[in-house]
Amino acid sequence: METHEIIWTSRATKDLRKVYDFYPQQIGEEKAFAIIQSILDKVDVLTDGKFVKIGAIDEEFKHMKRQYKKLIEKNIKITYRLSASKPIVYINRVFDTRQDPIKNK
Repeated sequence: METHEIIWTSRATKDLRKVYDFYPQQIGEEKAFAIIQSILDKVDVLTDGKFVKIGAIDEEFKHMKRQYKKLIEKNIKITYRLSASKPIVYINRVFDTRQDPIKNK
């Protein structure tokens, strides 16, 4: 089966950093790191071509011209899309679902 490359957009990288910066104050640095690691592990599943389409369609991005999918890890929504021509998965957003949904636009 084909292997897909994972590319994190600059926005997704900033989102991931925000998640990490928020959690140490709430639950401690060790648990915050564990949450980030679980997000990275969830994304790594998408490298395997047989799992690349497992996410549900992200309805919050249906107005966009490309199709975006989502994975959920704990309270975190990971929004991604597949390249139309190459075996690449673009991670577009990492969003704590306990926030105001308007912040995810």
